[in-house]
Amino acid sequence: MVLGALLVILATKLWQALFDLIWRPYIITKRFEKQGVRGPPYKFRMGAKQEMKDIQKGAETLVLDSRSHDIACKVLPHYQAWSSQYGTTFLYWMGTQPRICLGDPEMVKQVLSSKFGFYAKTYPGANIMAIMGKGLAFIEGSDWARHWRVINPAFHIDKLNMMAKTMAECVLHTLSEWEKQGNDNKTLEIEVSRQFEELTCNIISHSVFGTSDSINGKKIFEAQKELFLITIADFNGSMRYLPTKKNLKKWKLEKRMKNALTSIINSRLDNSKKLGYGDDLLGLMLHSSFPVNDNNSSLSIDEIIDECKTFYFGGHETTSQLLTWTMFLLSTNPEWQERLREEVLKECGTETPNTDMLSKLKLVTMVLWESLRLYPPAILLARDASKDMNLGGLMIPKGTGLMIPILMLQRDKEHWGEDANEFNPLRFENGASRAARHPNSILPFSIGPRACLGQNFAMLEARLVFAMMLQRFSFSLSPKYKHSPVNWLTLQPQFGLPIDLRPLHQ
Repeated sequence: MVLGALLVILATKLWQALFDLIWRPYIITKRFEKQGVRGPPYKFRMGAKQEMKDIQKGAETLVLDSRSHDIACKVLPHYQAWSSQYGTTFLYWMGTQPRICLGDPEMVKQVLSSKFGFYAKTYPGANIMAIMGKGLAFIEGSDWARHWRVINPAFHIDKLNMMAKTMAECVLHTLSEWEKQGNDNKTLEIEVSRQFEELTCNIISHSVFGTSDSINGKKIFEAQKELFLITIADFNGSMRYLPTKKNLKKWKLEKRMKNALTSIINSRLDNSKKLGYGDDLLGLMLHSSFPVNDNNSSLSIDEIIDECKTFYFGGHETTSQLLTWTMFLLSTNPEWQERLREEVLKECGTETPNTDMLSKLKLVTMVLWESLRLYPPAILLARDASKDMNLGGLMIPKGTGLMIPILMLQRDKEHWGEDANEFNPLRFENGASRAARHPNSILPFSIGPRACLGQNFAMLEARLVFAMMLQRFSFSLSPKYKHSPVNWLTLQPQFGLPIDLRPLHQ
């Protein structure tokens, strides 16, 4: 009887394995083919992983011309190859999980605008969660709604206006350091991508968390950066539970980051009796932890720590890449750099810009949107179908991954015209929603209920940085620069961005 039971269990498991590894992929592939959706063939257990690796390997050593913005061949070469062969909406297999690349903006709109949890955010993996925490970016359902109610007020326009002065002080400090490094009005070379990381980290520390605790702020920044580099080197994290040298270092960094955040929070709590919790993001979250009436809007201290991780990383990493790629574009398009400088001097003079002045910088805003179109910090969005769904007439089985290729949608010639791979800020002269033939072809901040909460913060920060920079410097691309964009969680210049700066005034 025991042997019979074991044989039944073994037969059941064998059938399940055969179903998952062979029959299910075959059936799903055939169902999509009947709907006109094809893709690279499924390989036993691996899916399309090996083909993907082979295509990516061929693109790794590419160095592009600095005037070329057709970068999909470098950062999404498998998507480019498959879309040219199978169409912009295609099926591929990541192991045994089917994934659909959505090349139709209407389908994308339906996925991102859903308010009912039909298309859940894809779990990013333990390494990413260690960096960013289980905050607003990744939680779902009622927890997401509760966090959103607490955090949203921190990004209202009146709060942003209050933050602008603090932002300007941080920017002025960085630009003053650049001026000190130069002498006799000569050209100064600076690797600006690293400088922008430090600047945006400083702005997040002071504007969002209201902290002057530079020591703990620096610890958070450095710990997240090291964890970031570990994640890039070991993206799969298949041995993440074993006490390897790499994991021991990672756990130490996670503890250091949590301790630094706890110190900042405890300092605010210690001063709360005299000064209150504050009206910045941290203050709002702490206030929610001790609600008077509404327990449904409270956040625990652990949840606050996770949100701090999310906004500390998201607030400096994505914005620093926006600044970096905009600097690159203005360095390679001197005529636009001069047009922006004229606008800044007309609206702001040589004064430190305030929010009223910044709101008048139309050309600056247009350039920032074109930068986000050509070089979006996040090049892909991922969702999972939580049940069998009808998506724009396409039947999607439960568990299918839905991949939204932001980078490719934002340079699709069908929606952006024949100059889709060219730098042309004038396409945004009537606003972002009217720049393309389809309003959902521009997605740097996503759309729908899960759109980036920090969008206005990031755009205010970027306008301020470039306004103050254009008042003081002209700049061009260093001959040392190699145009090799790479997707390391965010879109980055693989070899940095060395820029030649020339002060406008001694």
